[in-house]
Amino acid sequence: MARSDAVLVANAPMRWTSKLTARAASAETLLAADGGANHLARIGLRPSAVIGDLDSVTDSTRRWLGEDVIVNRPDQDRTDLDKALEYAFDDLGVKKLTVLAATGGRVDHDLGNLGLLARMALGEQLIFEGDAYRLLASRTEMHLEAVPEETWSFWTYDPETRVTIDGVRWPVKGAPLDAGGRPSISNRAVAETVRVSAAGGSVVVYRELLTGDR
Repeated sequence: MARSDAVLVANAPMRWTSKLTARAASAETLLAADGGANHLARIGLRPSAVIGDLDSVTDSTRRWLGEDVIVNRPDQDRTDLDKALEYAFDDLGVKKLTVLAATGGRVDHDLGNLGLLARMALGEQLIFEGDAYRLLASRTEMHLEAVPEETWSFWTYDPETRVTIDGVRWPVKGAPLDAGGRPSISNRAVAETVRVSAAGGSVVVYRELLTGDR
């Protein structure tokens, strides 16, 4: 049976706020990518699976979890988050996944995780979420909920991709927004819907939540 609401905790540094704790505790399926299990152990939540090469899970966390939840995937050519996403979508049949602690740590890890998000480009089926932000990527047109005056940013990893954005203070019409060129950084929502479309590739969308929307 496909899981419609799943949360995966990755291994970037994170602080458990009441919002993020509630999000993890209410998930239909709760997973961890390697050291993300240590984050969950701090608040007493046991994931149904811990996926990765297991080099970041502490001995005490592993003893507390038990070996029955360990999904050992030692492939060193892929990140633990990559392996965990494959497990969630392919092995479990998850339809929508929220990833906590995907960014905010080492720059190279952030770069790899954001590149993974862009490659998968699943729209609202795959969201990287923090206490005050959301990240997603898509190759198709999206109509995204917004609050006027929120900060939004948009970029691609391919200069051939053309992006169109409406509902923001500085609209974009079929322009390249590659990260190494001129991405749209610190744009502002002016409507309750932001429309984004990409042609020829995927676009990454960052939404910084206003305090009242967190």
